[in-house]
Amino acid sequence: MTLLNHRAEGPTSAPPLLLGPSLGTSYALWDKVAPELSITHRVVRWDLPGHGGSAADLIKAGATVGDLAGLVLALADSLGIERFAYAGVSLGGAVGLHLAVHHPQRLSSLAVICSSAHFNGAKPWQERAALVRREGLAGLAEGADARWFTSGFTVPELVQDHGDADPDAYAACCDALAAFDLRDRLPEIAVPTLLVAGREDPATPPAHLREIADAVPGSALVELPGASHLAPAQCPEAVLTALRAHFGGPVGRGMEVRREVLGDPHVDRAQARQTPFTARFQDFISRYAWGEIWTDPTLSRRERSMITLTALVAHGHYDELAMHVRAARRNGLTPEEIGAVLLQTAVYCGVPAANSAFATAQRVMAEEEGSS
Repeated sequence: MTLLNHRAEGPTSAPPLLLGPSLGTSYALWDKVAPELSITHRVVRWDLPGHGGSAADLIKAGATVGDLAGLVLALADSLGIERFAYAGVSLGGAVGLHLAVHHPQRLSSLAVICSSAHFNGAKPWQERAALVRREGLAGLAEGADARWFTSGFTVPELVQDHGDADPDAYAACCDALAAFDLRDRLPEIAVPTLLVAGREDPATPPAHLREIADAVPGSALVELPGASHLAPAQCPEAVLTALRAHFGGPVGRGMEVRREVLGDPHVDRAQARQTPFTARFQDFISRYAWGEIWTDPTLSRRERSMITLTALVAHGHYDELAMHVRAARRNGLTPEEIGAVLLQTAVYCGVPAANSAFATAQRVMAEEEGSS
């Protein structure tokens, strides 16, 4: 069976969390949020049919949100995920509501972001589906910024995703939105539920989220000032704070900075090796080393790299040194500057330590030159 295109991040031993996108976007909608959530969760974000990397033929005209929910469950099954937390934006949020009503045994908790239990009736979506089938997506993509963000804000990658989506699959998603109305089933939802509204959202205004919050027993509502429809892209830190509080885990930019400095391959390997025994240590590194020290603006990342290289040489941590030589290059240090730092260590840490450090650095830079 063909599955939804997806990206998995975080340790395989961590609690699973699935992230759903809005119509017209790809899983890139979660780029500023997913890495942080992956500190404490196995995050799986997915593309709608015909969007991003998902095949268009996964959906047909006349589709329903239930059909999309079935694709999400098939994806979870393929990954060996039985029960999971879920967060979704707009259409992705509707999928979460459907799962909570029709498959409650699969959900541990739910967050519905800039979404609705209905989407202003069938007619607007039927008209949009007909327009897209007739004229394609170019016209709609041009107006995406106004529907998605407040004035002056944009995310070009998401606008490009909109224009690149398959028109027939997009129209079928419009069919699903046209048929969606779960208002009379909301009181049945029993999983812990968070609603997140953007106060400047013209597509699903806060009243839509309040309606859900009023109907779902024990649910919580957060309204984000200055946020429009794609809140995870426009206000990632506010969304992350709300999701952390709901799903559990620390708030911060630690994983984002860790990936920027050390690179995705290294962090992915570290997370893949994580076990329940090492999970708290990995969390400690992400929160304190990367979320507090490396994010402190007092020193630049170049300066922090030079200090880190010196400390590692002083203590003879040459495996870590190799990793931070790569990080130093990523932070803008030239080979000559790295050499000058290591020469300084010869004076203050000793010639034998510097000798080993030069050998390590030379090997790393030769490997990088060979792979470029």
